[in-house]
Amino acid sequence: MSIRKYFGIGVAVLFGVVLSSCNSNDDLGSQDIEIPGVTFDGDIDCCSAEEALQIYRFIQTVKIIPELSVTIDDKYNVYAYTKSGSFHNGYNDIYFVATKKKNGNYIKNFDITALKPVMLMVKMNMKHSTPVSAGVSSFNGNYLAVKRGWISFVMNTSDAGSWTLAFDYSILGSKGTTSETDITVDALPAGQAWIKSFKVGDDTYYLSLVNPLDSKTGKNTVTAYVSKKSTPATTPYSLAQEQFEIEIDPRMPDMGNHTSPDNVALTLQSDGSYQGTLNLTMTGRWRIHLTVKDAQGKVVAGGDELSDGYSSLYWEISI
Repeated sequence: MSIRKYFGIGVAVLFGVVLSSCNSNDDLGSQDIEIPGVTFDGDIDCCSAEEALQIYRFIQTVKIIPELSVTIDDKYNVYAYTKSGSFHNGYNDIYFVATKKKNGNYIKNFDITALKPVMLMVKMNMKHSTPVSAGVSSFNGNYLAVKRGWISFVMNTSDAGSWTLAFDYSILGSKGTTSETDITVDALPAGQAWIKSFKVGDDTYYLSLVNPLDSKTGKNTVTAYVSKKSTPATTPYSLAQEQFEIEIDPRMPDMGNHTSPDNVALTLQSDGSYQGTLNLTMTGRWRIHLTVKDAQGKVVAGGDELSDGYSSLYWEISI
C-alpha cells in the first residue's frame, strides 16, 4: 500500500459546491452554504449531502494534526484531529475522517483499527507505549463517518524522550499501517496532574482522568479509565480486565486543604469507563485524592492519611 503525508488543512480546498440546507431545524435556515472541496456525485461509498454537512460542521470544532494526515494508495485521504491540534500529557481525544480524493466527499465506512504510540527514552535506550482506547469508532449518530479514540500519554516530550504514533487502517479494500510519525506531547501547566499510576503486585495500572478542563463548579459527572501496562511495554496499554472502585476526596491545597461534600466513587461502566460524581464548591486548584479498591473491597492503592494535605495518589485540576 502506498502512503504519503498529506498536509492540507481539512478537506483540500480545490473547488466548492453550493448546498441548500437539508434540515428545516438547522440553525442556518434555508440559506445556501458551501462545503469546500466536495462534489456530490451519487458515490455510494460516500456521505449524502446532509451527512457531509454534519461532518463538515463537526470538524470546524476541532483542529487538524497535519503530520498525522496521510494519502493512501493515491485514492483516499485520512485526516486526524484533536481539540487543540496538538497532544498533551494525560488524556487526549483523537478523531479521524476519511475522504475520496476524486470527489473530496467523506467516506461512510472506514476503520482505524489500532493506535500505536511509542516513546523512545533516549538516556535509557528503551521504548514504551501508553494507555489507549479499546477501539476507534463512530461516537455520535450525527457523525457516523467520524471516528474517535483516545490516547493518554504517561509522559510529555522532553530531552529525555520523544514520541511517535502510527495507526492501522481499513478503507474500502485498502488495508495497512501508517509509518511511525514523530509527534510532540506537551507538558501540562504546573499544578496539573491528569494521569497517575499505581501497582498491585508486579502489575502497573494507570488512572486517566477524562477531559478535566470541562469541570465546573458544582456537581460533575467524572469519567476515567483504568489501563494496565503491557508486556512487552511497547504494546499499547489496554483497559484493565480487573474491576476496581475509585473513591475520591477533593481538597483545595491553597485554601486550607478543605474538602467538598456529596462525592460519589467511580465504578465500572458497560463501556469500560469508570464514572462517579465530583463536587467542586468553588473555582481554583483541586487535588483529588484517590483510594483504589479491588473487587473484594480491599484497598490496593492510595487511601493515605490526609492530615498533612498530601497522599501518594491523586489527580490535580484547576477550574
